[in-house]
Amino acid sequence: MPESPSSSAQAAREALAVRPAHLRRDAGLSGRELSERCGWHPAKTTRIQKGTSAPSDADIRAWCAACGADGQAEDLIATARAVDSMYMEWRRRQRGGMRRTQQDYNALYERTGICRVYASNVVPGFFQTPAYATALLTAITRFQGTPDDVADAVAARLTRSRFLYEGGHRFGVLLEETVLRYRVGDTATMRGQLRHLHQVMALPSVSLGIIPFTAARTVWPLEACYLHDQQRATVETLTAEITITQPRELGDCLKAFSELSAMALFGDPARALICSPELSRHC
Repeated sequence: MPESPSSSAQAAREALAVRPAHLRRDAGLSGRELSERCGWHPAKTTRIQKGTSAPSDADIRAWCAACGADGQAEDLIATARAVDSMYMEWRRRQRGGMRRTQQDYNALYERTGICRVYASNVVPGFFQTPAYATALLTAITRFQGTPDDVADAVAARLTRSRFLYEGGHRFGVLLEETVLRYRVGDTATMRGQLRHLHQVMALPSVSLGIIPFTAARTVWPLEACYLHDQQRATVETLTAEITITQPRELGDCLKAFSELSAMALFGDPARALICSPELSRHC
């Protein structure tokens, strides 16, 4: 996995920053002259050109107007919005509730042929039972202080499980043993969730591996990562969702997934671990 999951987003910001800088130079303006035309402090121009400050739509329009390049403003704005979406704070993404986010994910999975998932914290959404999803989304809503639309969000999330049964979709999932032990909801919720994992393991579209506590680590535990057709990866942190599209970083993600797979148990050994004596009260 990338050492810093936000590096793709930062690289994209820096690449975007090159375009306004080129517009300024093509117009024969110094940084100070452009700042004067835009009516802001020169330090702001420097931050935009270094990619350390994201320009607003108004900033981009002002910059293009100052350079006599009004025709490029809308394209730059569209590009800036795409870059901005690469690093998305959860509170911002879910400021109106969680239902829309779940629907957006469903559209992404609709387009995905092969989905590879590594999770060290919770069961992936497409494997979740209604009770587990409700307990988890309720906790997230409380923590973030966002509007409570948990019931609608759970309904949207559960529709994602249909891709397990539809042709053209494949899921390779690796779970740390911690996922089986972390209690989300009450005992009945965990019992139902673990039983459900047993059921989905039998599906031809699913390959589910469990990395046991006893595995010799060649890759350290990581943040949850979802890879979609080797074209895009989403890394989930406490505060944000980070989208990775840079080929080098995607290669790192795939390499880590391969090494983590070598540490995992599959088939009957994985089933036995899900319902080991320590977990039998949940099965």
